[in-house]
Amino acid sequence: MADWRAPLMSAVCYRDPKAALKFLEAAFGFEVSMLIEDGDGALVHSEMRYGDAVVMIGNEWSEDHKSPLSIGGKNTQTVHIQITTDVDAHCAGARVAGFEIIMEPATQFYGDRTYRCRDPEGHIWTVAQTVEPVSREQAEEVSGLKITGWV
Repeated sequence: MADWRAPLMSAVCYRDPKAALKFLEAAFGFEVSMLIEDGDGALVHSEMRYGDAVVMIGNEWSEDHKSPLSIGGKNTQTVHIQITTDVDAHCAGARVAGFEIIMEPATQFYGDRTYRCRDPEGHIWTVAQTVEPVSREQAEEVSGLKITGWV
């Protein structure tokens, strides 16, 4: 049997995870790859795929696992999506779908064009497209930063 698990998955908690599944599918093109429901139709577990990446979408299930909507809009993590299509068009689509754009698309010193958006429950998502190959030396020169581990 093939291993269907991604080597690293993020889990994002929502008050209304079923609404989140529909929203992320419509807004970002994520595909539901696993859906587990109980006898009443309540979501128990779900996973969405975007290419080879997987994100789990779930309920608030403990005092430590909450939607930003339940904790004053605070985020302890953000989700980063690397795309190969037009990031500006992606941003426009996210805006139409209902994401709040909190950082308009901008080209970064490392060669990616990125934007940030907030979903209806307050999760922050960063979306990036590499628009220009940049070497470590170029990135250091432009940014004034010392970079190690650049691949």
